Amino acid sequence: MTGKSSEFMIEARGLSKYYGSFVAIEDISFSIPRGQIVAFLGPNGAGKSTTMKILSGFLAPSSGTAYLAGLNISTDRLEAARILGYLPENGPLYDNMTPLEMLRFLGEARGVEGSHLQRRIDEVNEACALEQVMEKPIGKLSRGYRQRVGLAQALLHDPEVLIMDEPTAGLDPNQIQDFRTNIKQLGKSKTILLSTHILQEVQAVAERVLVVHNGRLLFDGTPDELCGSSTMEESFYQLTGNLPLDANGRKGAQE
Repeated sequence: MTGKSSEFMIEARGLSKYYGSFVAIEDISFSIPRGQIVAFLGPNGAGKSTTMKILSGFLAPSSGTAYLAGLNISTDRLEAARILGYLPENGPLYDNMTPLEMLRFLGEARGVEGSHLQRRIDEVNEACALEQVMEKPIGKLSRGYRQRVGLAQALLHDPEVLIMDEPTAGLDPNQIQDFRTNIKQLGKSKTILLSTHILQEVQAVAERVLVVHNGRLLFDGTPDELCGSSTMEESFYQLTGNLPLDANGRKGAQE
């Protein structure tokens, strides 16, 4: 059972977050149906991470409501967590543990035990290509392998929804290609929202794009619709390059 509604797996309804007079995000609304890969695109400081932290339940909005599969993140946090896999940017890993030890620890914390836990560890081990490092300390792993471990922990409980914040940041070109292949494979069975400021990422994996700038949602459509008659780079700059302050003179958002 995934929740009160299965029409949309991720919903943002009028999300806003203020820090005093500073606007992090304001009145952001969108809905993502089951099985869609969506890129949350914006320049650094646009408000992407703030939005994703709210959608993941790590940050409370100043106003508005976030839902996963019809579950209110604020009031049904634990139930919503069961269907969510979250990979934050530079997500915390236990450097003194091996990937195997960490996956066992996190699996047990989520109530996955015994043969079921071992089966899930084997499956994410294969999906994330961790065979060579499963018993090496995480602190000694490369950035690419650390990112794979982060993805493995997000997938361990077989969630229906994946939210990932800048998942390829710091990876080399080969690692990026491997990661994008993983995302497209996962998109066959899961709903995925990933934030990025890398335009190639959008073109490589996403079937829909949300563009945010200065904490406001400016575009919601397909990559082809974003490009229009120009390149994605040109369209992105037209949306985000020279926007003025709002009528109240408030500055833009931060991550």
